[in-house]
Amino acid sequence: MKHNSNHNKARGAGAELVPVRFEFTHPTASTVCVAGTFNQWQPATKAMHSSGNGQWLKETALTPGSYEYCLVVDGQWMPDPLARETVPNPFGGRNSLLTVTSLPETDHLVAEAILTKKQTNKHKTQTI
Repeated sequence: MKHNSNHNKARGAGAELVPVRFEFTHPTASTVCVAGTFNQWQPATKAMHSSGNGQWLKETALTPGSYEYCLVVDGQWMPDPLARETVPNPFGGRNSLLTVTSLPETDHLVAEAILTKKQTNKHKTQTI
């Protein structure tokens, strides 16, 4: 199944990876996969793991950006019912939309490093 690929894949040198967790509940599913712009719509590369009682999980890491994806449940493509947003796809259905942002902890550490450097430089200026 082919889909549009004109998305912000956020590929670049040195781009940080952000942990992403997909969750799905289906009491009778025997296989569940995730396929999207992050894996060239290849379901086999992101098989979800059953944790029992119809619960399915997949943890992965993606670079910040916007991604379209679907769940493939026993061979049937469907949008993720837990997705906050969906967009139309070229086949008359909907794709789920995932927006991955940088980790707040990382942003905090960067801001703290900049602030520390400014304070150090200010302190050096005052003591010279």
